Amino acid sequence: MFIILILYIDDILLATNDLGILSETKKFLSNNFEIKHMGDGYYVIRIEIFCDRSQGLFGLSQKAYINIVLERFRMDKMFSISGSNTERRQI
Repeated sequence: MFIILILYIDDILLATNDLGILSETKKFLSNNFEIKHMGDGYYVIRIEIFCDRSQGLFGLSQKAYINIVLERFRMDKMFSISGSNTERRQI
């Protein structure tokens, strides 16, 4: 059993593999602080959270943040080239 509590300013994200410990933690927090359940989390500090409970999958992606950085530096329209398709020339 484990629980992860991520705190960022006034937002808390809880992740666990046990619903009992989740319930206990939420009860403890609500007894000591004013909290409001906002539903499942999809983003935290610009990191996308994806979860498929039916398959037991959980993942994190920084794709959205990377896209913001690329747009900021006007590199969002750039093309990528695979190294295996480029010609090698001897100089």
